[in-house]
Amino acid sequence: MFESAPLPPLTLVLGGARSGKSTLAERWVEAEAKRRGVRAIYLATGRAWDGEMAERIAIHKSRRGDLWETFEEPVAVAALLPTLPAGRPVLLDCLTLWLTNQMLEERDAATEAEAVAQALAHAPGPVVCVSNEVGLGLVPETPLGRAFRDEQGRLNQRIARIAQRVVFTAAGLPLTLKSEAAQ
Repeated sequence: MFESAPLPPLTLVLGGARSGKSTLAERWVEAEAKRRGVRAIYLATGRAWDGEMAERIAIHKSRRGDLWETFEEPVAVAALLPTLPAGRPVLLDCLTLWLTNQMLEERDAATEAEAVAQALAHAPGPVVCVSNEVGLGLVPETPLGRAFRDEQGRLNQRIARIAQRVVFTAAGLPLTLKSEAAQ
């Protein structure tokens, strides 16, 4: 699905943990990079807080070959996006970890979300953002957990509004929520 069509300026891929969202997004960005004859950009926001997270990051890295150039930026995504090479497709994986980093550093989530939305709207190439849909499960037990769930929902809505394509992924299967023709 969508592999044969050029990427729109902004795509949002949502899903739960282990839903297949990153693998799907990687396929789309790789196809676009091959179509354009350029290297894809992987904008990684995760931090290796512990051994388990370091292993997850290593698995993601092992899936990528020479077609990818990786930029690791856990916080300043809005500042980095405009500096990326023009015309190359970007995979931003993921907005959920980026938001986690914002909140752990006690930054104003709404202000940071607006800055990243503006940067995404003016990115130098097509961007595919991966984000978790965290509002489908249980109500978090802690105030921080509830605040995170709420901010993640608002962030996903903000990015979905400006994205030309929004896809929800479950069990490795994409469901198109929004698909607009490129402007």
